[in-house]
Amino acid sequence: MKLIIAGGNGFIGSALCERLVELGHSLTLLSRSASLGATVAGGRWLAWNPPTPGAWEKAVEGADGLINLAGEPIAAKRWTNRQKEKIRQSRVDTTRALVSAVARANERPRFLINGSAVGYYGPRGDETVTEDAGPGGDFLAQTCREWEAEASKAEAYGLRVVTLRTGVVLGRNGGALAKMVPPFKLFVGGPLGSGRQWMSWIHLDDEVGLILALMEHASARGAFNAAAPNPVTMREFCQSLGRVLNRPCWAPVPAFALRLLLGEMAGMLLTGQRVLPAAAQKLGYTFRYPTLYEALTACAPL
Repeated sequence: MKLIIAGGNGFIGSALCERLVELGHSLTLLSRSASLGATVAGGRWLAWNPPTPGAWEKAVEGADGLINLAGEPIAAKRWTNRQKEKIRQSRVDTTRALVSAVARANERPRFLINGSAVGYYGPRGDETVTEDAGPGGDFLAQTCREWEAEASKAEAYGLRVVTLRTGVVLGRNGGALAKMVPPFKLFVGGPLGSGRQWMSWIHLDDEVGLILALMEHASARGAFNAAAPNPVTMREFCQSLGRVLNRPCWAPVPAFALRLLLGEMAGMLLTGQRVLPAAAQKLGYTFRYPTLYEALTACAPL
């Protein structure tokens, strides 16, 4: 296929692009930092700066599909009002720009696979959550809701739209583990807050595998939870991580300390969602790493 990838230089996007090239797909990768027309193995980089139009829009003409994973990292900085708006705009505006380019194309892509997150559901306590659940009311939930709403507008132009509600992605050399492993190696690792909050996670290989499956299945549309079928509590996660690293899990970080250090962002870490991948399983996707311990072991060395 001829594919347009936004966010191809991120943790998920890099792994996805590597796999797509291996499979023989032709890629055009959009990046704010790319040199216009720079070539890469299996494709080329084009600079874009949504919502500003640019030469990248011509690449949408005749493409088979769009995959949009672009977005400011959620946990990169403290959530000031300015940073929250940057997080929102980096998702909503980029998606709007892609859909606008689709609207102007004569030969349109067949599908749009657009990023989202399990944060769509907001804090849910011990409730088991599938794709049928409604959105939460906090900042992340509202951002995901707007993000998905922009993507859904592509349906009016004949595209099959999938929104990928991704949990915590586990893999080597980046992602959540890059921040979680160092305290354990220093023998000060432990759960955040009470440790009873749920964590919905997915191994990077399954994140990529699910995207590939959604590309191929013409019947796949709507929301898909990109989360393994066995979510765990924060305490269970830390115990498994300590076991893999051969380190103790004993030093919980008090909730008040997190709130003092991180402000509003702490709420994301102290609450969670018990998400199940009902739509992916109905589609027939088989998870390579369905349990946490085998997923963490596959990430070794950490």
